[in-house]
Amino acid sequence: MTSSDLPAGATVGASRVADGPQLVVSVRLFAGPGSVSPGVARLVESLSQLAQAPQVARRRVVPQSWVLRILLDSRIVLRGEEEIPLTRREFDLLRHLAQHPRRVFTRAQLLDQVWGHAHLGHRTVDVHVRRLRAKVGLDVPLVATLRGVGYRLGDEVTVAVVPEVAPVQPNR
Repeated sequence: MTSSDLPAGATVGASRVADGPQLVVSVRLFAGPGSVSPGVARLVESLSQLAQAPQVARRRVVPQSWVLRILLDSRIVLRGEEEIPLTRREFDLLRHLAQHPRRVFTRAQLLDQVWGHAHLGHRTVDVHVRRLRAKVGLDVPLVATLRGVGYRLGDEVTVAVVPEVAPVQPNR
């Protein structure tokens, strides 16, 4: 499409019925006789090509190694079948983040809610997050950092918090 293909007051539109989320873009151009700029013509061409391009459904596949289980009663964290040895505070930090997915915590909130007091240095949280990431594996997006805000559980990792139930002992 060139600028000569667009008459004054031209409207370019395209539509497609598709499953899933859709974005509808409508561009209405009003230009004087022969005054369509090359930039506008490229924009219209790009939008037309985008509307006609085949859509490929993309679904993220979470690697099995990104699935963690937290066994609350025995205070064990498993990555697959492998146990990850954590300190008391690392376990408590992971449990707290996993029990509040998508919630962002400041360092002060984590110090208060996980450590029980906020008078420790804020870098204490940073050190524990770094050690937790290293133990779980740097390839696992476990804890997301929101610069200037705090930390939250990563979106792409699956963490199951499992309350263990003691087996019932028969009466003798």
